[in-house]
Amino acid sequence: MPVPSSSTLTVALFAGMAELAGARSVTVAWSGGSVEDLRRVLGVAHPKLIPLLERSAVAVAGKYAADTQQVATGSEVAIIPPVSGG
Repeated sequence: MPVPSSSTLTVALFAGMAELAGARSVTVAWSGGSVEDLRRVLGVAHPKLIPLLERSAVAVAGKYAADTQQVATGSEVAIIPPVSGG
């Protein structure tokens, strides 16, 4: 049986981002990389998310993460879109 070249990463989505994706989470091929890399992979896999990806916060293991932070396979990841309101 061949060994896959990458694993997958499930990313939780909220609010408008979940509406755009049509789901509360998405799964992407992932072999590790930075938050910035993850934004790029998500945009390629789910182009409808691109407008919000750059403006959204990313949480890894329940804590906000900088774009330079590494995201290991199997990490708990959530994308939190900007909140609008009056």
